[in-house]
Amino acid sequence: MSSRHTRVVRGSAVVAGLALAGGLATTAPALAAEQVKLTAPALTGHYEVGTTDLHLIDGSRADPWKPERRRELMATVTYPADRFAEGPRAPWLTPGMSAVIDQALADKNDLDVPVGSVDWPSSKRRAEIGVPVASGAPKPVVLFSPGFGGPRETYSAIVDDLASRGYVVVSLSHTYESAAVEFPGGRLETALPPGEGPEFMKKALDARVGDSRFVLDQLTKITRGQNPDAENRPLPRGLGWSLDLSKVGAYGHSYGGFTAGETMVHDRRIDAGINLDGAMATAFGYPPGSAYVPGEVTKRGLDRPFLLMGAEGVDENGKPLEHTHRQPGFDRSWADFWANQRGWKRDLLLRGGSTHMSYSDLQIVVPQLGALVTPEKRKASIGTIDPKRSLTAQRDYIGAFFDLHLKGRDRQLFDGESPRYPNIDFID
Repeated sequence: MSSRHTRVVRGSAVVAGLALAGGLATTAPALAAEQVKLTAPALTGHYEVGTTDLHLIDGSRADPWKPERRRELMATVTYPADRFAEGPRAPWLTPGMSAVIDQALADKNDLDVPVGSVDWPSSKRRAEIGVPVASGAPKPVVLFSPGFGGPRETYSAIVDDLASRGYVVVSLSHTYESAAVEFPGGRLETALPPGEGPEFMKKALDARVGDSRFVLDQLTKITRGQNPDAENRPLPRGLGWSLDLSKVGAYGHSYGGFTAGETMVHDRRIDAGINLDGAMATAFGYPPGSAYVPGEVTKRGLDRPFLLMGAEGVDENGKPLEHTHRQPGFDRSWADFWANQRGWKRDLLLRGGSTHMSYSDLQIVVPQLGALVTPEKRKASIGTIDPKRSLTAQRDYIGAFFDLHLKGRDRQLFDGESPRYPNIDFID
């Protein structure tokens, strides 16, 4: 399997390497001489944004990775906030997670950035902690799932921005598969060493689907005035009435995109979904001749809207690849899904030097690291596409998709290619 295809399936090598290690030091790194303070991109929606974390325990489900425990998750709820409220901006990463990501960035096979190069304590998201929810009608709810081994914290740019457009976005980390999950009190649960083969990948997928459905159940409790947080920490004022669970979407990157589609097969509460560059199979059929085990969403399709957004790359011989349903030799699952999809569908290609990780916060972080990242490693991680143009296109098409299918507002972005977005190709 090419490294390009591995990333389509499993997510960032930056975090996947940590997941493989199965254990992480969490001591504070030594400080670099001059640390980089990261700046989050400005939001594009009409709303200010608030955020809160939920510690959720599923008392009815044994953890698939540690059956002696009940399944527990961390979820981040990001929402349109009261424009007059003020609160502290949320950290991009908590102390425990910053140590995890620091080690990942230092991997010589990835970015090779010295530990301690980033000033994580002063690097903030655009969201404010715990502020009251914006007044007005309840807002559609959208679930977000990261790539295989990926923490939810590494997708803030496309999560916070969607919330600024009038959505409550609930992002999940999948415990014992995500490189690490930090729970209240600083407890860090790291990934278990992953196995191989379709049985292992199916186990991970089933855990993700179960997590997504469980979180929807907990959101229903919040609308009824209950607080499902395990520590009973206060919820933001107005959160319960802000959740419109009659309009629910799901999206995700890499295996998270597969998760969105597979959850829709099993849960009709989800009305529309997006897959950002993720194969939809537990054995991928690449290189040609290897095993291929498609997901249920691939075999059945859906009767609800679903958007594919792919990226470019190269194979082991340097040959260009395009992740679209027109390239079954590379990813047969997209071709099969496309043939079986009964609901609304589009296939968009992020063109112009994109990579798999163009859909993550790496696209924001790497340019700010400057000379700490060599040109070769920058190209391998985030490609040569202009990061601002890429992020603008992603945010606008993600927002327009959910506007169309959850709010009934057609911004005409899906009528055809637009000169405003020269990096987005429509694949027929």
